[in-house]
Amino acid sequence: MKKEQYIALSKLFLYPKGDYQEDVATCLLLLEEQYPEIAPGFHRFSDFIAGSTPYEIEEIFGITFHIQAICYLDIGYVLFGEDYSRGEFLLNMKKEQANINHDCEPELADNLPHVLQLLSISTDQELVEELAVKVVIPAVEKMLEEFGNERLRLRKKINKRKQKVVIMEDVVNGNIYQNAIQALLRVLKQDFEGVDFEAHKIEASTKGFEAAACGSCSFINNKTINTVRT
Repeated sequence: MKKEQYIALSKLFLYPKGDYQEDVATCLLLLEEQYPEIAPGFHRFSDFIAGSTPYEIEEIFGITFHIQAICYLDIGYVLFGEDYSRGEFLLNMKKEQANINHDCEPELADNLPHVLQLLSISTDQELVEELAVKVVIPAVEKMLEEFGNERLRLRKKINKRKQKVVIMEDVVNGNIYQNAIQALLRVLKQDFEGVDFEAHKIEASTKGFEAAACGSCSFINNKTINTVRT
């Protein structure tokens, strides 16, 4: 399976700097060529980025993932919250990133763009499949849930009540990063269609993952990435 698409997709979720608009345009071309049925849903995001100033892009990125975050990019936090399992997961992600000599600084090793780059760079197909199906897909699905209208309305109400910073209505009809996350999820599911998603899917809870929910998943049970290597 070709995996260069995950390098292109990872750049969507890095903090937008000088080449960000070019990176988004490159990702759009890749989707149009390799995933023509997914590309149309990405246009709303790519069109907005192409027509916005660097300041506007940075502001929306910050509000989406940092300030008053709609969702977070650290996969361990998305899945485990503050549960101790997050620390074990992060430790093993650091080991796996080190195995491919990938420097994640200044972000954590489980930050979404760096995990996507791990999917692309790793030559261990078993690792890639397990990471994608048992960890990345459930995390991206959970991220996407945070863009639901009811959750967004509740979050804005709470922020206003707490007198936090002024909330920017980033675009009409919803946050544009929702479209980027949807495109990523659809690519992942298409690429790993041959793997039984439902059989391997794990569910998040406020206490982290229950061992019974993940079966033999080496990322999160007592082995927690012992196959993602010690």
